[in-house]
Amino acid sequence: MTTEPDTESPTGHACIQSYLKTLDASPGVYRMLDAQARVLYVGKARNLRARVSNYARPSGHSGRIARMISETASMMFLTTRTETEALLLEQNLIKQLKPRYNVLLRDDKSFPNIHVTDHAYPMIHKHRGAKKDKGAYYGPFASAGAVNRTLNQLQKVFLLRNCSDAMFDSRTRPCLLYQIKRCSAPCVGKISEKDYAETVRDAERFLSGKSTNIQETLAKQMAQASEDMEFERAAALRDRIRALTQVQTAQGINPRGVTEADVIALHLEKGQACVQVFFIRANQNWGNRDFYPRVGPDVEEAEALEAFIGQFYDTKEPARLLLLSHPIENADLMTEVLTEKLGRKVEIAVPRRGEKSELVDGALRNAKESLARRMAETATQTKLLRGLAEAFDLDAPPERIEVYDNSHIQGASAVGAMIVAGPEGFVKSQYRKFNIKGDELVPGDDFGMMKEVLTRRFKRLLKDDPDRDRGLWPDLLLIDGGAGQVSAVQEIMEDQGVEDIPMVGVAKGVDRDAGKEEFHRSGKRPFALRHNDPVLYFVQRLRDEAHRFAIGTHRAKRAKSQMSNPLDEIAGVGGARKRALLAHFGSAKAVSRANLADLKAVEGISAALADRIYAFFHEK
Repeated sequence: MTTEPDTESPTGHACIQSYLKTLDASPGVYRMLDAQARVLYVGKARNLRARVSNYARPSGHSGRIARMISETASMMFLTTRTETEALLLEQNLIKQLKPRYNVLLRDDKSFPNIHVTDHAYPMIHKHRGAKKDKGAYYGPFASAGAVNRTLNQLQKVFLLRNCSDAMFDSRTRPCLLYQIKRCSAPCVGKISEKDYAETVRDAERFLSGKSTNIQETLAKQMAQASEDMEFERAAALRDRIRALTQVQTAQGINPRGVTEADVIALHLEKGQACVQVFFIRANQNWGNRDFYPRVGPDVEEAEALEAFIGQFYDTKEPARLLLLSHPIENADLMTEVLTEKLGRKVEIAVPRRGEKSELVDGALRNAKESLARRMAETATQTKLLRGLAEAFDLDAPPERIEVYDNSHIQGASAVGAMIVAGPEGFVKSQYRKFNIKGDELVPGDDFGMMKEVLTRRFKRLLKDDPDRDRGLWPDLLLIDGGAGQVSAVQEIMEDQGVEDIPMVGVAKGVDRDAGKEEFHRSGKRPFALRHNDPVLYFVQRLRDEAHRFAIGTHRAKRAKSQMSNPLDEIAGVGGARKRALLAHFGSAKAVSRANLADLKAVEGISAALADRIYAFFHEK
């Protein structure tokens, strides 16, 4: 429901006052907008009329709220049946609209889990995103690194496969992981289904926090093997016990009395905030992550922490217990929302003593230290951005720098890469990769690749943010190259109708040595910076980060293409038929060269499927 004020164009308190007579005591969500209809603030209320009347008061507001009120030119309202619905709608709108005066969680990536698949011989692997596939999920882990370390050690202990089902079905002999004792090779029958199922149960017991029983069982088996003079088996069991101990050691402090909890601690200082989240699952510490939500100088802990929790769990599954460093304003309401989301009881607590309090104190200490480091890094970054503006004659220090690079091998597996940096350093959530699509490009045509990347980038920007009010447009472009690249990019920008963004080409300079870079700008003479200039080091870091990201993306694409099997793309060719084809011809390349009669001679390949396989390779 949108309500228009009675007067023509009041602003501030008068504007807000004009809405009161049209509002009732319903719960709902309100939006405050400025004169350009940009959303300033989104809030929820148990009683819309009562909440809006507070804003209509001419005094008694904090500086942030007073500024927000003064800029308000209109309001929008949406009533809900319950306050719980209002809270959910408020958090969704905040994440979607990113209002200037709301506490805003800026980093909202999903967390990885460990997935044990639903299969006769289950696969164990890292999973990120929605839990769509059948099987058991364990997590979340704070980072991909934490998952990878755990998976690496679990492979040593339990020898579970991590290959895809297609790879599993096509194997005719054990892979290297079997040779180095990282897999029990169920693909070729080196372990029975019953024994493999037992190791899977042990792995799941470990991930559920029952690792002590597993170690005791392994120790008994090792002693028995030694008694039976099966020394090789005893040594293997000893190695598994050591690997299991390493997993537990890597997880750090493991609380005895807390089975499952998210520990959330907030520290505010000088208008900035850091939130530390520790994940406790199965009495094990599965890592921590720090977040830096956008807050104002007069935001209180209760408001900031409640806003963080609402936005953080919008797309994530909460633990059964949330341990907080500070009370929040609507704990009962938040508990109800999270309980409904999880489908089981969620408890929110602010512990004052005991082990739970120690966990919160540890998270709070980490939050303080992380924020101190962040503020120091931000101060240095601000100084560097000012120096960059002076060196390149910019009107102001750039808020968003985009750096572009390409990577390929003689045109193969070509990718373009874009990294982003700003006042808070590298903004990795904004990095983008571009798979080069140009079929008409000459292999190694860097100009053509850069043209494709920038054309796609700015077409998308013009579509998604034509008014340039979402912070997505760069204030400076850095291009890897000299005058030729700058001239080519200038033409691309003019074709897109974008001519007001400064652009600098970074060329390697004499002998392609770091420190002798030359900087090229359209219509100006190239220049260099002093060898020991901090701004030069800063530009080198930006360029090197773009190069690292481009190389990594290229290598991943090349590895994927090398590992792919064209037989997987043919409809009707499953694991058994693929094995039959490979056994008959020896390789996928030989299959592609086979004539139709030879394809029909393969056991299990019908005439119709042989026609399809032949057509697949020869039409290509």
